[in-house]
Amino acid sequence: MKKLTLALASAATLALAACGDPVEESTVEGDNVAADQAVNDNVEGPGTIVEVAQGDETFSTLVSAVTAAGLGEALSGEGPFTVFAPTNDAFAKIPEATLTELTTNDTDTLGTILQYHVVEGNVDAATLTKAIQNAGEDGYTINTVGGGTLTAMMDGSNVVLTDATGGTATVTATDVEASNGVVHVIDTVLMPQ
Repeated sequence: MKKLTLALASAATLALAACGDPVEESTVEGDNVAADQAVNDNVEGPGTIVEVAQGDETFSTLVSAVTAAGLGEALSGEGPFTVFAPTNDAFAKIPEATLTELTTNDTDTLGTILQYHVVEGNVDAATLTKAIQNAGEDGYTINTVGGGTLTAMMDGSNVVLTDATGGTATVTATDVEASNGVVHVIDTVLMPQ
């Protein structure tokens, strides 16, 4: 599970570099050493999407929501799946009372929301970016396993997803490998309606 943490740390380092903030040389060297160690520690390869999420505290709210909605087994299945995974900060944008209601009393709606973040197939960042570019100015339509659609567009070098309500989420990290697919990290929970 060190691989997800490393991937997010590397993505954060790249994001800071892209924003013009200085990146200390020792940080980059430390990431390279950690990457080598993660490869050695993770000889078996990455775990399932659920196991990858469980291995990183950044996704503790997502893991709790998946558990409450009873989707853990499905997301641990063969796949492959592409998951646009909201972070804890993304879930924090939802009013606390609403989130509590979803995770305790309205788990059917929670399941619908979570399935809206899942796509069949293994769609890496390069494939998604190319599809967006080929789609033109209206964006690329993504069909989710829940039956809804998302629209993916580029905003500079960032992929932005627009949900059914017109809300948007920016992809903040890409291509986190799992044994049954890939995870792309997003900064906002997407809503199917």
